[in-house]
Amino acid sequence: MLTISERRRSVATVRAVAVVAPAAPPPPKLPATGTQSKLASAGTRSLPVSQTMSRLKAQGKTAFIPYITAGDPDLSTTAAALRLLDACGADVIELGVPFSDPYADGPVIQASMARSLAAGATTDAVLAMLREVTPELSCPVVLFSYFNPIVRRGLADFTAAVEEAGVRGLIVPDLPYSATCALRREAMKNNLELVLLTTPTTPADRMKEITEASEGFVYLVSVNGVTGSRANVNTHVESLIQEVKQVTDKPVAVGFGISKPEHVKQIAEWGGDGVIIGSAMVSQLGEAASPKEGLKRLEKYARSMKNALP
Repeated sequence: MLTISERRRSVATVRAVAVVAPAAPPPPKLPATGTQSKLASAGTRSLPVSQTMSRLKAQGKTAFIPYITAGDPDLSTTAAALRLLDACGADVIELGVPFSDPYADGPVIQASMARSLAAGATTDAVLAMLREVTPELSCPVVLFSYFNPIVRRGLADFTAAVEEAGVRGLIVPDLPYSATCALRREAMKNNLELVLLTTPTTPADRMKEITEASEGFVYLVSVNGVTGSRANVNTHVESLIQEVKQVTDKPVAVGFGISKPEHVKQIAEWGGDGVIIGSAMVSQLGEAASPKEGLKRLEKYARSMKNALP
């Protein structure tokens, strides 16, 4: 267990992404859902995240980026959910690797990760599931992982295994400053795009450094604090989007607190290039009486959010 001082240092590392210096140059078949209209043919590979986001931006479209936790309630359901979200029009899917101390996340995703771990999910099992599913997806998958599981496995081994599983990018919310260059280097060797975060309290000079180093897109955290649904999107987000866009022409995706169709409409109107929906998406599976009901709820909710976007 972490001591109080260690936990405070750990929580502070969530902000460390916002002070990053410029970075140096066969498992069993899993069941598919009935909705397969958007799936690519087996054996193909999705476009990189950067190409996907840039293409949508050029078309004047806002990317729909749902997040779910791997292994909640089980990996078979996760596989079905990935296929379903792809069929519902997800442009990028963010998949969380379960971790025992997800301190950047709010209660919904914390509970989701706890359920996943209790059901026996491991990083190896998640990657095995992805090796089976990603060839069927038309959209890229970005893995959301805390830094501890990456360090335990080793940067080189982790990134190689992730690439082999068909993943196209990484988000590490608690990435320490000292590890940024090394992780980016290994990610680049394995054709993985490392997405970095900027927050409402990021100084302008640091924001510029983050946007230069970030790959795929720039992740704009809309609020200070942990993930979780909010009643409204803070109007300050509009100016935050414009501040980021003043220093980069890379796509900017907004996350944390987005849960309603009116939220995604607002983000799109403000110029956001993508919307990331996490806790509200996870709750569709987590609050359901059964995996089958959870998938039905997930599909209905995902379509409502996708349809709200231009």
